[in-house]
Amino acid sequence: MNRLHSLFTVILLVLLGTMISDSALAANVRCWLTDPNGAERFEKQHGETRFVAKHPPQRGDSAATILIDPDKSFQSIDGFGFTLTSGSAELLMQMDASARNDLLRELFSTDATGIGVSYLRLSIGASDLSRFVYSYNDLQPGEVDLEMKRFDLGEDRKHVIPILKEILGIAPDISLMGSPWSPPTWMKDNHDSVGGSLLPQYSDAYARYFVAYILAMKSEGICIDAITIQNEPLHPGNNPSLLMLADQQATFIKHHLGPAFEAAGIDTKIIIYDHNCDRPDYPISILNDDEAYNYIDGSAFHLYGGKITAMSQVHEAHPNKNLYFTEQWIGAPGNLAGDMAWHVRELIVGATRNWSRTVLEWNLASDPNQDPHTEGGCDRCLGAITVSGNQVTRNPAYYIVAHASKFVRPGSYRIASNVVPNLPNVAFKTPDGDLVLIVLNDSNRSATFRLEQGNRQATLSLPSRAVATYIWSR
Repeated sequence: MNRLHSLFTVILLVLLGTMISDSALAANVRCWLTDPNGAERFEKQHGETRFVAKHPPQRGDSAATILIDPDKSFQSIDGFGFTLTSGSAELLMQMDASARNDLLRELFSTDATGIGVSYLRLSIGASDLSRFVYSYNDLQPGEVDLEMKRFDLGEDRKHVIPILKEILGIAPDISLMGSPWSPPTWMKDNHDSVGGSLLPQYSDAYARYFVAYILAMKSEGICIDAITIQNEPLHPGNNPSLLMLADQQATFIKHHLGPAFEAAGIDTKIIIYDHNCDRPDYPISILNDDEAYNYIDGSAFHLYGGKITAMSQVHEAHPNKNLYFTEQWIGAPGNLAGDMAWHVRELIVGATRNWSRTVLEWNLASDPNQDPHTEGGCDRCLGAITVSGNQVTRNPAYYIVAHASKFVRPGSYRIASNVVPNLPNVAFKTPDGDLVLIVLNDSNRSATFRLEQGNRQATLSLPSRAVATYIWSR
């Protein structure tokens, strides 16, 4: 009787194992494709690829293999998106209400037709892609306002705040990051919007400026999840801009901004640096300061200089602090094949493989002449979309972000995948348990490769220079 019972148990376990295996193999791989040399622009492909049982490669089989390990996870993802400049908001507000609503739903909704943008960066005051320079506390020469009694969101009430409220109506959980290009000019040693440094005697006033911004936005129903201290603190030639060296930023945080946030009960994240990957020493030196360290959530990066692997240098130095990729431009008129390959390889794949929780492109919208911008601001920055009245053109950054934002939702985790020559890739596990793989064929010929996960594999193909997002159930 015991032998029969044991035999029955073995047979049952084999049957259950077969059922589980069959269930796993029944999962299909769905694909969204952008082929710069073809007609596909982030389009779902007809038909799905079925997993089969894993088997050794046959003789003469030269296909590469991308190995996925969902049980090995890395950083959580906060989102993918753009900077909503005041210039972008102005163009959107000029559209008819129905056309604007359709566009915003396409950009921010998570339904079948939306690309699900989940993170936006905002300028605190004007950026160089504003029509003109302004702050929230502009005064006459010789005037000061240490207590921020004359603080007013002012210009942002015309376009930025109305657009944000419409976006929040579609995507209420979207994350928002604020970044200043310059303090009010009366706080600066040159009293000019371009360059100069923050006068030390106005450090407390500038900390109150940040507090006033966060509280004023909150009163409008807009939650600022994070702020960076200064956009590109080592580039004082933009309009507006500010030179802020690492020791100045550390002093401002530990003696002024951090205590001001603490006193006001503000939990908005404080993020440092917000500049190129050629100076990882800048954020590391600030994080080495124990007093400043306690107030800081992490560091932000651009890639106009240096290598994306610098983000990992900062992670290795301070593994308990977060990393964010917050800006990269595409120059007009844009080149889908070249722009898509570089940005997917270096940012969507590269930044996330180097611990970034976000990838944000610069910027959301421009008009056909790359306006508006300040005098001396960027006159070649191509928006993710070009807006001309109600007419919308989707540019390379739109598709670059869409390949990640639609499926790699906030709360996803990057998971392990191997490095394969000519097939830069990154994989994620979503909050719903789906697995997502983003792959670029970075070669001049089509590629066939195997996707291997656990005891199953699928054979996939990708045209030259094309990008694909693959999704399947675990």
